[in-house]
Amino acid sequence: MDRRRFLIRSAQAIGAGILAPGLVRGAPLPEGGGTHPDLVVAQGDPREATSAALEALGGLGRFVRPNDVVAIKPNASFVAPPEWGVTTHPEVLAGVIGACLAAEARRVIVVDHTMASAERCFDRACIAPAVAGFDRAKLIALDDEKMYREIPVPRGRSLKQTALASVVTRADVLINVPTAKCHGATGVGLGLKNLMGLVWDRNTFHNDMDIHVGIADLATAVQPQLTVLDATYVLKTNGPTGPGEVDRLGKVIVGTDPVAVDAYGTGLSTWNGQTLRPAQVDYLRLAAERGVGTLDLASLRIREIA
Repeated sequence: MDRRRFLIRSAQAIGAGILAPGLVRGAPLPEGGGTHPDLVVAQGDPREATSAALEALGGLGRFVRPNDVVAIKPNASFVAPPEWGVTTHPEVLAGVIGACLAAEARRVIVVDHTMASAERCFDRACIAPAVAGFDRAKLIALDDEKMYREIPVPRGRSLKQTALASVVTRADVLINVPTAKCHGATGVGLGLKNLMGLVWDRNTFHNDMDIHVGIADLATAVQPQLTVLDATYVLKTNGPTGPGEVDRLGKVIVGTDPVAVDAYGTGLSTWNGQTLRPAQVDYLRLAAERGVGTLDLASLRIREIA
């Protein structure tokens, strides 16, 4: 199937509600999956660990093709420095951007719907200078309702539709780059929780439904090709805003299965004093039950590198 026919069929599939918005114009699923690990855990300097993890997974060339537009979703929602573990470390983000451009992406768009002033959040978290270091990368604040379009959530139980950032529906590849931190409403906030920053109305998750069900619903409709979990600084208490107790783990976890990445991340630390198994995080359990990914880490090939 040539690209034009692929795009036409993708558009038709979206209309029928059977294709994830993150894959509307996305590259096909990466080839050669059987020859690569399912998860890679790298430890060390944030940018070097990110680059090493991506390379060990087979390189971003598996996901990003020449001339692709890549959307990257970090967690940049709060006015907090990287050392608080509240936002994605800028060097992890820079490692992902650099790898995308090395794979000959035409453009990289970094986006988030921040909880406070986008300018203050991006500056304090050092996200703005990290993006500014690349000629073909652009940072966009999703702070205008006109930047969203309504999409159906066909498999949603509570979330039946949502206004999703249009840039995601237009991108060829979506990469989720969350940080690992505790969260008052969900116990732990990782990759699937981070996707809430791509929708306009986040209050409905808190006010109109069980937030765990809503996150799992969203995960059935928005499926990144790659998740890069930043565990450089892990916020153990007083999340999601911080400041709180922080572990400096210096780890980056990379994988194509968003549930598996979050499952691994759940075991990295304690969260507000509690040790959680992945199945105890309701949105992960529900997403796994919906077929978004697996919680069975024992069944996966996990490679650890330093």
